[in-house]
Order: sequence, then C-alpha cells, then structure tokens
Amino acid sequence: MENMTEMTNRERFKKIMNFETVDRMPMYEWAPFWNLTMDRWISEGLDTKKLQYGEIGQKLGLDLLSQIGIPIKTEDYPNPLHYGDPVIYDAKDYERIKSSLYPSDIAERVRPQFDYYKKLHDDGEMASWITYEGFFWYPRTLFGIENHFYAFYDQPELIHRINQDLVDFILSTLDSICEIHIPDFMTFAEDMSYNHGPMLSKDLFDEFILPYYKQVIPAFKKKGIKVIIDSDGDVTEMIPWLIEAGADGLLPLERQAGVDVLALKKAFPKFLFIGAYDKMVMKFGEDAMREEFERLLPAIQMGGFIASVDHQTPPDVSLEQYNTYIRLLHEYSCKINSPT
Repeated sequence: MENMTEMTNRERFKKIMNFETVDRMPMYEWAPFWNLTMDRWISEGLDTKKLQYGEIGQKLGLDLLSQIGIPIKTEDYPNPLHYGDPVIYDAKDYERIKSSLYPSDIAERVRPQFDYYKKLHDDGEMASWITYEGFFWYPRTLFGIENHFYAFYDQPELIHRINQDLVDFILSTLDSICEIHIPDFMTFAEDMSYNHGPMLSKDLFDEFILPYYKQVIPAFKKKGIKVIIDSDGDVTEMIPWLIEAGADGLLPLERQAGVDVLALKKAFPKFLFIGAYDKMVMKFGEDAMREEFERLLPAIQMGGFIASVDHQTPPDVSLEQYNTYIRLLHEYSCKINSPT
C-alpha cells in the first residue's frame, strides 16, 4: 500500500497475526541457525562473534525475533544416552525422577534472557516468543520414542498423570513469566506428524492431548499471547484438531512433507501459519528461489501468514546464496499489498 508509514518490527508482527494491514511482511528465520550451516558461513566470511542467534539473523538482514524456551527439567534430570531413548519405563521411574522436573524458580531462570532483550522488545525492534514442551512431545522425552506409543495403550493412566502435571506446571509458571515479560506468541513443541501425516489417531489425540490443551490455551489467550503449535511433517489432517483445541496457528509447514500452504489458507482462512518456504530449493540459486516465492505469494497476500524457511537453512546453502534469499525475501515481503 503506497505511502504507508513504516512500522516497527513488533507492530508489524502483531498486526499480521491479527490479519491487519502491514507495510510489509516480517522477515524471520524462526528456528535457531543450524550449527553446520553457521560453520560454513563463518568459513565464507560471516563474523558471528558476540552475537545471539536472533542478532545473527539481523546481521544477515532479517528482523529481530527472540525465542526463550521454558525449562521443565533441571540440571539433575537424567538425560538419555541417545536421543529418543527412554528415561522412564513406569510410574515408579517417573516418581523417582520427578524431583528433577518442574523447577519452581522459573522466573529467575528466564529473567536474564528477558532482561537482555527487554529494551529491544519494548522499543518495538524485536518480536518475542516462548516455548513450552507440549502434551505429545513431553511424555515422549520421558518414555522414549518407541515406548511412548506403547504407553498410550499399556500405561494410559501414567500419560494422563504426566500431562496433568505439565498443565499444573504451565499454569503455575505463566503468571511469574508474564510479570517479567509478556511474549508476542508462544509455541508448544510437539512434532506430532511425519511425512505421511499425524503419528497418532484422532481418538488418541482426543483422549490424551485435547483435554490438556483446553486447560492451558485459554490462560495464554487471556494474556493476549498467540498460541502456535510447532509440528514438523504433514500437518494437514491435524489442523482441525488444533482448531478444536483453541490453537491460533501452526509452524513450520514443511514442503518436503507435501504441505501446501495456499490450500491450507483457503481451507482455514483464520488460522495462522509461519514457515512453508521450501529450504531444499535454496541451493539451486536465484531462479529457483524466486519461483518458490512466487508459489507462496498468493498465500502471503491473504494475511495471517509469515513466509519463512520451513525449518533450519541447511548447510548446502552458501552464504552468497543465503544473501540472495534475503534479498528476495525482502522483495516479496513488500508485495504483501500488491495486486496479484
């Protein structure tokens, strides 16, 4: 839209999440930069000394976005030897490790990070978000990936107990967090889908996930915090489940899993989306990147959508190629109000 006053980053984010007119689309890389990608870019001349990941993005030309994870496990938590291995097998194990869970000093744990970004956020230069482990993700970290699926059938009472404890933790910590800083949105880390759809049935979702979302999501909304679900894979089938739970939106919409954001925007016009840009095209250069932006442009112009890499930029993308991506991202972010 011509002659529109330039907005602050945070104002721009809040307006687009409310389907309001913006001067341009926000420009974010929502996930922390992949360490292997950083290694490559540093070898190609990028100086990241003394920079946080959000500040690295700003140096590359992105808008500032800060994420703070709310720790549910203390330093005494017995981490598994390998990712996806079990930490508990039954209720006795859960009781044994419970003292290493649900820290009571959350406000003090997160305060240094909030204080670091406070002025940038208050001045509108930075949008911010917090992340809690969700009701699918969290039990999986305890049971391990395989045993978690068996537990739905073999130990349902324990899953319900764990998720109710998680509800109690979230509700007991949210006020103290928001006394320090009210984020612009939050995510539940879930990863409930893979490339062929949800990893659990609607019946299991309704029994083990939905009741707990319904207890906590209203608390976030009461404070004006948008609730976004973070799930990789093909999330298409799951979106009505999340709408029923009260969620506002979803990320990252992985293209390699077959997600079509324009189709989702048409089917769920009031649901929010972040991501959807196919990271696999970036290594092929400007023409391929521009073609991907053209694919996303109609969805961008529908509002309520921030186009962003659909997960971390992979290390096969050079610094020069990423600079091209940023240039194109800015170009297409300014087309949000242009006629198609």
